[in-house]
This record gives sequence, C-alpha cells and structure tokens, in this order.
Amino acid sequence: MLGAVLAGGRASRFGSDKALAALDGRALLDHAIASLAAHCDTIVVVGRPEAPVTCIPDLPRSDLGPLGGIAGALAYATDHGFDAVLTTACDTPFLPDAVVAALRAAAPAYAAEAPTVGLWPAHLAGALLAHLIADQPRAVRRWAATIGAAAILPGMVLANINTPDDLTNLSSSRT
Repeated sequence: MLGAVLAGGRASRFGSDKALAALDGRALLDHAIASLAAHCDTIVVVGRPEAPVTCIPDLPRSDLGPLGGIAGALAYATDHGFDAVLTTACDTPFLPDAVVAALRAAAPAYAAEAPTVGLWPAHLAGALLAHLIADQPRAVRRWAATIGAAAILPGMVLANINTPDDLTNLSSSRT
C-alpha cells in the first residue's frame, strides 16, 4: 500500500507555510510522513516539490484541493503497482492505528470528520481524474459518495491544524 501526504494547499487560514510549522520540534509534514510510515512501505508527498521524500504533482493540475492530491497519488499508485493509497494531510500530524484498521475494513473509506484521511483503491485513478477534468464538485465527501466509499468513525476527531491557534492548542494539550 502506498502512503500519500497531501501537501499542496495554500494554508490561507494558517497565514504561513503550515507544512513547516513546528509541533514538538518537528515540522507538521514530518509528523504526517511518520504517521504513514507504520502502515505503508512507500510514502510520497503530493504537491510539495521540496518534500523530504518522493514528491508527485496534483492531477490534473494544482489548486484543485485535496481531490487533486488524491488523484495524483492514485495515478502514482497505478503506475507503480500499488493496489491502494492511504492518504492523510500535512495538517493532520497523527494517524491512530484504530483509524487505519477501520479504513482497511471498509475500503474504499475515509474518516468521517477528516475526509483527507482515507484508503482509496488504485483502480479509482481514472474515475477521479475524469471527475476533476469534467469540473465536477471538488469536495472529497461528495466524490466519495459517488464511488460508494464509507465514512468511518463518525464523531472521532483527528488533530487537524488549520490556524495558528489550532497548533497552539494541540501543543498545549500534549504537554
């Protein structure tokens, strides 16, 4: 299974480069990569050319939000013989084992409260690319519904950093 960190966003609510923001002395991007390492043999970062691991582009182009990142990861998975992609975002620094287990049990599936966290079969690459090229809605939840993906663990909130206050609150809760 391929692991993919979605990191091509603009971080407009954060006000600076969110992927490089520090949590416990490490960049959020590094936390996200580490969260996938326990579950995936290979990890890529989507939408961030200077990533510390293989970087791949959003497809069919940048600025399509998380679905462009998922499309890029699915295309890479197809081209490199992976059967599925486990995704997370650079602003979701921790991926609990229980979430991954629930995703595996229900795939295709995504975390109900954090749809960038998902397990997507690689054979969906063409369908997602066609969806984006046809300029269909770009919401992960809406696309997931069209393919019959399950929303797992409703009510379980994963750490998600959208603003500097979110980062401060997460840091404070961990001390």
